[in-house]
Order: sequence, then structure tokens, then C-alpha cells
Amino acid sequence: MGSKLAAVVGTFATVAVLAAPAAAKGPKTDLQFLGQAIVPSGTSFGGTRVGGLSSITYDARRGVFYAVSDDPADVRYYTVGLDPAGPDVTFEAVTRLKAPGGGPYAASSLDPEGLALTKDRELIFTSEGIANTLVAPFVRRYELDGTYIADLPVPAEFSPNAEHSRGVRQNLGFESAGVAPNGRFLFVATENALVQDGPAATLAGGSPARILRYQLKSGRLDRQWTYVTDPVAEAPNPPSAFTVNGVVELLPLNNRFLLAMERSFSVGAPDTGNTIRIYKVSLPGSGGTATKELVLDLDDLGIPLDNVEGMTFGPRLPEGRRSVVLVSDDNFAATQFTQFLLFAIDR
Repeated sequence: MGSKLAAVVGTFATVAVLAAPAAAKGPKTDLQFLGQAIVPSGTSFGGTRVGGLSSITYDARRGVFYAVSDDPADVRYYTVGLDPAGPDVTFEAVTRLKAPGGGPYAASSLDPEGLALTKDRELIFTSEGIANTLVAPFVRRYELDGTYIADLPVPAEFSPNAEHSRGVRQNLGFESAGVAPNGRFLFVATENALVQDGPAATLAGGSPARILRYQLKSGRLDRQWTYVTDPVAEAPNPPSAFTVNGVVELLPLNNRFLLAMERSFSVGAPDTGNTIRIYKVSLPGSGGTATKELVLDLDDLGIPLDNVEGMTFGPRLPEGRRSVVLVSDDNFAATQFTQFLLFAIDR
């Protein structure tokens, strides 16, 4: 049974945001903002503090969403109900993801981030690793009840080494996961460049992240692409304070076109310091560098934004369009909130 935790906040504006011109190739990606729902910081459910929701995926068979928490001390996902007519949010269940061999994950053994549901009703779960302590990132298959099935192969070049000359950077590994609509492929991406590939994103320039594509039937990694992120969007205050920009979610439109969400944050920047942009991404057939076109800068919605990191398709809306749902990771901070954003897409 669900327990209603958050109602609609404010008046829901309808804001049309157009994507690329009609001549652009690939699926249409026009988005229309329908509204938001806020879950206050500190909300509890099932003996847990709701928060850290870093990725979200939709289960069409059950009509619910699964949202993973990035809490490494209690690795779990929530079953979430969302009424597009509201949109009202309910939390219905919490499920722990068990480590290989059963039992909970050991402390400091992972950094939970990405979640996606396959056509075979398996969950794909990613960790971006912990570069500072040489913990490698992973991509893993799970049953819906949280039972570990198997790892998908991650090349050794993604694993950090003692010299810090190779592998994912701290907090900039596998943040995203998305399954193509036909169920054949899984896409994951690093948030920023591997150490050996180039610099992290700064105010002066972007970072050459990697997109990986797995064949789900064989479990084989079949292709990689370079994806160049935007520079950090805003200067921090003070100038030496923390900044970041990177790929935080992928939503495949088909086997070659994706939506990618970039999240930039700068300490002390105006408003919340968050800049969230969604791009339509085209992947060359033989690998190489992906191209991207801006679909939506969430600043154009005119609402406060939290640390938005998750994105998924949802159910069909009454008029026939597909819904798209975004969710934010509140970092378990009292000054932040969990934010669900609802859009319609012409698909």
C-alpha cells in the first residue's frame, strides 16, 4: 500500500520547449512541461530517510517507477507511484540490493548511481566506483527482489590505479543507465573523462566523457563513443569553491539516438547553483564522437531546480503523448529537496 508523501506544489504552468529544427534527423524530441511535485527533505518511508534519488526507471507492466538511492550504507531502491494528473507522488515499497553472494554491501565498496529496467524484467544497477580508494566502477544485473545476477564487463581502463593515471575520476564515473526501447541495448556513460582521456569539465571547457553500449542478450560491450560535455555553467563563489558539470543520465530513443542530461553545479552560484540541460545525442554508427543538440535548458522553466540527476519515460498521457519524468538527488541535505518533474514528449 502507498503512503502519500507529497502533493502538487504551486500552480502548474504549461511551457512548450521546442527541440531541434524540423530538418534535424532522428526522433522528434519536443517537450512540454506539465508540473512538479516536491518531497521535503527528511521525509521517511519504510524505516529509511527518502533521499539521494540519483536515477529512475519505469515498469510499464506494474505502472510504477523504481528510483535508486545513492546511499552506500543502505543500498536500496524505492517503488514510486506518480499520478500524471497531479502529479502526486507516493512511495509504495523499498527494496535492498544485495551484494554478490548475498547480504548487504560492505561499507565503502561502491557508490550507487544508475538504474534501468530491461525487457526481461531485470534491473541494471551501476556504481561509479570510488577513485580515491581505488574501488572500480561496475555495471550489474539484478532481479527485482534485489538478488544479484551477474556483472557486465567493464574494461580495466575504467578502473583507477595507484598512480591516479588511469580510470574514472572521483564522483565522475557511471552515473547513468538506459535501455533502448527495443530492449537490445544498454547504454551507460561516465560523467566526465577518464583520467587518461582528458580533463574534467571546468569553466573554460568541457570534458570528453565516454558512452558505452552493451548487447543485453550476450552481455557483451560492443561499442564506445566520446561525448563532450559542456563547460561548467556558472562561476563559484568564492572562485576556489567546488564546481562540476557532467552526464548524469541517458534516455535512449532508439539504438542510435539518446537524450542525455547534463547537470552543472557551482557552490555559491545564484539560486541553487544547479544548471540542468537535456540534449538529443546522435551516435555515429562506427563509434567516434557523438553529436548533440540542445532540447531543453531547465532554467527556461522559471522554477527553482534541485540536483536533478534521473530521467525516464513514463506512461502514456490521456491525450496519447508519452510522459517523461525527472527526479533530483537531494544529497540528504536539509537545505535541498527531492523534486519530480513531469513532461510530455511527442512519441
